[in-house]
Amino acid sequence: MKAQEKGTILTGDRPTGRLHLGHFVGSIQNRLELQKEDAPFFYMIADAQALTDNAHDPKKVSDNVLEVAIDNLACGIDPKKTTMFIQSQVPEIAELAMYFQNLVTVSRLKQNPTVKTEIKQRGFGESIPVGFLAYPISQAADILAFNASRVPVGEDQLPVLEQANEIIDTFNRIYGQTFARIKGITGTHGRLMGIDGNAKMSKSLNNAIYLSDSAKELERKVMLMYTDPMHIHVSDPGEVKGNVVFSYLDIFDPNKSEVAELKKQYKKGGLGDVVLKRRLIGVLNTLLDPIRARRAELEKDPAAVLAILKKGSADARKEAVKVLAHVKSHMHINYFG
Repeated sequence: MKAQEKGTILTGDRPTGRLHLGHFVGSIQNRLELQKEDAPFFYMIADAQALTDNAHDPKKVSDNVLEVAIDNLACGIDPKKTTMFIQSQVPEIAELAMYFQNLVTVSRLKQNPTVKTEIKQRGFGESIPVGFLAYPISQAADILAFNASRVPVGEDQLPVLEQANEIIDTFNRIYGQTFARIKGITGTHGRLMGIDGNAKMSKSLNNAIYLSDSAKELERKVMLMYTDPMHIHVSDPGEVKGNVVFSYLDIFDPNKSEVAELKKQYKKGGLGDVVLKRRLIGVLNTLLDPIRARRAELEKDPAAVLAILKKGSADARKEAVKVLAHVKSHMHINYFG
C-alpha cells in the first residue's frame, strides 16, 4: 500500500503522567507545525503500550489518558485537523503486531538501544515483561495500522523506528510491496536537559517542568536549576557549557542576541545566577501562560475531551480496518474478501 502523497503522520504519548517541557520541545512543537499540512494526521494515546510496565497499576494509565489529551489540546492540537484516539480502542493494531512478531527475533529485540536503556532504567534484570521487550514491534504496528510514513519522535526513539523499518523491509520482501518506509522527524533542539543537569528531562528522575505547573511551582523549579557550582560569587567567571539555565535560554528565549551577550558577561564575571533564573522564569511563563489558561478551560469539561477521543478512536479504527484488510490480502489470509 503506497503512502499518501505527503505521507500520513502518526505520533503519540504514553499516558503515565503529565507532559513536560521535554515533550514540548521533543515532539509537540513538531506536531503543531505538521498539523498545518494537508496530510492525514493521527495522534495516539498509547495506553496499551503503557501497560507493558504498568500492568500492576492500570488506574495510573487510565487516569492519565485524559491528562495527556488535555496537555496536547492546550498546546494547540486541533481535533478538526488531527485524529486523536486511544490505542486500546483500535484492536486492529494488536492484530497487526501479532503478524509482525513472526518477523523479529528475541535477540534482535534485546539489542535495540532504546529497549536496552529502558530495561536498565526500570531495573527489570531478566524479568522483562514480554510486552515491554516487544515494544518496537508494537510501535511498528501503531504506525503501519494507519499506513503512516512520518513520525515525530524524540531522538531516543530513533532506534525503535529503525527496527520498524527492518520489519517493513522483511514484510515487503516476503509478502510483496505493502508498506512505505518510515521517516522519524525529530525536534530541532534534541533532548531537553533536566533541571538537575541530567542529560534528559524525565518524570521518573523527578527533574521535569510540567506544562501544567503553576507559575509558583515553575519559579521554585527554576530557582533549583543546576548552573555552575564554581560560580559562587557574582564577580566570579562562570561556565556556560552544562549550565541548565543557559541551555533553556538558548531554546526558549526569543532574543538570541541578548542571550549571547549574557553568556559573554557570565564568562567574564559580574552576572549572578539569580538574574539569569529570573529572566528564564519570565520567558517560560510567557510560553506556558496561554497553555495554562486553555488547560483550565478544558479541565472544566472532561466529558467534552472524552467525546473528542471517542470520535477520534472510531475514525481511527475505520482507517485501521481498511489497512488491515489490505495487509491480510497480501498475506493470503483474507479468506472472505
